[in-house]
Amino acid sequence: MQIRTPRPRRSVLYVPATNEKALAKIAQLACDAVIIDLEDAVAPAEKLAARERLKAIFAGREKGGREMIVRVNALSSEWGEGDLLAARECRPDGILLPKVETARDILEANDLLDDTDARPSLWLWAMIETPRALLNIGAIAALGRDRGARLACLVAGTNDLVKETGVKVTPDRRYLASWLSQMVLAARAGGLDVLDGVSNDFRDLDAFARECEEGRNMGFDGKTLIHPAQIEAANAAFSPSGDEVTDALAVRAAFALPENEKKGVISIDGRMIERLHLDQAERVLARAGK
Repeated sequence: MQIRTPRPRRSVLYVPATNEKALAKIAQLACDAVIIDLEDAVAPAEKLAARERLKAIFAGREKGGREMIVRVNALSSEWGEGDLLAARECRPDGILLPKVETARDILEANDLLDDTDARPSLWLWAMIETPRALLNIGAIAALGRDRGARLACLVAGTNDLVKETGVKVTPDRRYLASWLSQMVLAARAGGLDVLDGVSNDFRDLDAFARECEEGRNMGFDGKTLIHPAQIEAANAAFSPSGDEVTDALAVRAAFALPENEKKGVISIDGRMIERLHLDQAERVLARAGK
């Protein structure tokens, strides 16, 4: 059983596996994570070539660098299983599964990885982008409590949700808000990270910053991005404040004391602090890079 280490995921940028210009710039970007995309951003005629590009993309990766994820095509598609096995060979930090609709979808991908002796720390991320996925969100997220299932993160697929439901998109996302909150709630119940969906107009950075702030207030850990111009605003919105970092450091230090090592509840400055608050503190410090 593998224990997930908290990582900053404030800004997570999609980069098409076929976009050589964008791939060449990855090392200079300030995003926390990159998703190499084999799915939506790649035309059907280019799917196999994109898969072959993975080896070159990961060949020069520095150890201990930013998180690198591969979004494969759905396992139900003609490319899905091949994508999954090719991604496994490149040793990314995780594999993002699109069109996840049931817990079984996660378990099937996990079984394929286990059958090929994939390392336990190869995590699975799940796109939540269909009505059926939302109806099954509790069972999907519950796999986060089973470390053998590899599930580490949920990703809101807002564009597909809009397409599938016909919901009206407004600047304040009022008609999406209840579904987004449902994802956050399920993620927290499963002990998972959860990322807000993309904003399609990368030129309107003021509107994007407001959307990031809204996502932060809803409880998301970060936001998925489609353009490097969005990175700065996402990092700013999802970074904890100085007071939050100070408080989290105090919680970590208190539980690290020998006399508190086995305690479930301690007192800090007259406040009762439980071990669940230590988990929360570690998440805050991960976002702050501490």
